[in-house]
Amino acid sequence: MNDVATAAIAPETATTPALLVEHVSHSYGTRPALQDVSLAVAPHRFTALLGLNGAGKTTLFSLVTRLFDMRHGRIAVEGYDVARAPGEALRRLGVVFQARTLDMDITVRENLLYHAALHGIGRGEARRRAREVLEEVDLADREGEAVRKLSGGQMRRVEIARALLHRPSLLVLDEPTVGLDVASKSVILAHVRRLVAQRGVGVLWATHLLDEIAPDDDVVVLHRGRVIAAGHAAQLVADAGAADLRTAFTALTGAGAMEDISA
Repeated sequence: MNDVATAAIAPETATTPALLVEHVSHSYGTRPALQDVSLAVAPHRFTALLGLNGAGKTTLFSLVTRLFDMRHGRIAVEGYDVARAPGEALRRLGVVFQARTLDMDITVRENLLYHAALHGIGRGEARRRAREVLEEVDLADREGEAVRKLSGGQMRRVEIARALLHRPSLLVLDEPTVGLDVASKSVILAHVRRLVAQRGVGVLWATHLLDEIAPDDDVVVLHRGRVIAAGHAAQLVADAGAADLRTAFTALTGAGAMEDISA
């Protein structure tokens, strides 16, 4: 990995991680939420951030996206420090938050055009890109409808389309399938995996659902604010001497941890 700690803006190279988190800590008052967290998301890879509810996943996402100020550690997107070169870093970042962030009372197209304007994309180009990304998520026929008429799964797909509108190289999704039915979850997960394969984006997918992780995925296990394991899912299982990821996760996190995690 390139050492860019002393540079506000770093040149991109083939070996630069899509996302690099180094020694990040964060507290809410006296309660620590993240403790010396380090991880990397490789370009063109699907990385699952696996942890129970309350592990610190959303706090980490809030720091990556600059919703929270970072006091300890460093985060970089394609070598661009989010604190020292936020414009360059955020231009390369697409985000899907756990909570819905679409304007329910305007159309799908208008939601995307507003996002494009925030990124300085001209209206003509924005319309072209909006049509392109909506076709990619199979919702081009709904672009003129108000968002509130869509199902939960369709809304999530619109949010993914919006996140891709400015053509980021890194996509981060915080528990994107929460509250969706099984079919919608499957569609969204398959779509994001296609983005990795076809667009070459790096993905950080936060989840507590083991069945969303494939054996070849990169996995970072976050537990009580600390990274306790990282590597290919299959390798984590092998290293734990376990039969499957569920058993490996239980062994890593301790007895009783599985009470809050689903398959």
